[in-house]
Amino acid sequence: MIKAGIIGGAGYTGGELIRILLNHPQCEITFIQSRSQAGKKISEIHRDLIGECDLTFQLELDSPVDVLFLCLGHGESKPFLKANVLPQKTKIIDLSQDFRLDSPPDRKFVYGLPEANKPEIIKAENIANPGCFATAIQLALLPLAVHNYLKNEIHVSGITGSTGAGQKPSATTHFSWRSSNISLYKAFEHQHLAEINKTLNTLQTDVKTGSVYFLPFRGSFTRGILASAYTKIKLSIEQAEKIYSNYYYKHPFVFISKENPDLKQVVNTNKVLLFLEKHDDVLNIVSVIDNLIKGASGQAVQNMNLMFGLDETCGLQLKPVAF
Repeated sequence: MIKAGIIGGAGYTGGELIRILLNHPQCEITFIQSRSQAGKKISEIHRDLIGECDLTFQLELDSPVDVLFLCLGHGESKPFLKANVLPQKTKIIDLSQDFRLDSPPDRKFVYGLPEANKPEIIKAENIANPGCFATAIQLALLPLAVHNYLKNEIHVSGITGSTGAGQKPSATTHFSWRSSNISLYKAFEHQHLAEINKTLNTLQTDVKTGSVYFLPFRGSFTRGILASAYTKIKLSIEQAEKIYSNYYYKHPFVFISKENPDLKQVVNTNKVLLFLEKHDDVLNIVSVIDNLIKGASGQAVQNMNLMFGLDETCGLQLKPVAF
């Protein structure tokens, strides 16, 4: 049985991780830490867990664990690791952006996108979990990069739910502003572009830095991401579908849809749906994921499964919400 600890368990990703691990047949949560909620029962904060979790938020780290999940805010994981000496045998899965581009001197972090780096993840001791937008967009483009088809500009539009901004309230996340509203933010400058470009350049060396033009939108819903990416390409739709099917057939959470997908098909799952369509010489790829599961905590557990030699899907057979 894998013994797991969670640092920063009071937020959205921490809550999702607790829900998944409570039902994981090969993992046991040893402790859950939170600076803001220390001393409170988990079910006082994540109230849907009443009757399912009797643990209490702790301020300090508990006994050594096999794997430690860092569900801290961006910029907080680096100082946490500097301030806390962890056993080298403890595997780390960090859900922030702190180690997605580079590793600290004493620990090598592998970028945790299983559909791109599965062999490296299996051997890894530390994982930098990808960003949610980055996951959706990269999964839309990986097969093209592998076959050297990204020769032209790539244009992406994506819309995300309010949980993507985290639990701390802000001017653009509270209900009265977000409801019945939509807005563009960080046009062409979203922080996830750096990890997207890094992955694409690893797979296809002549992808030009800055060739991905990304417009992110805030949506009037709580969870999920829909991204639409298009680029000029010399492939028929039949050829493109074959390339995508051949690439993803060994990856259990990615499915090529024959119909244009919507968010309700993936919310509360680790599933990815991709839809391809060709317009003249332009190929468009639609990608939908749950930002808190495949875009965060579910992918983290998927990485844990690979690191510990378990079936990749173990504990992740969640069902989509009802219509």
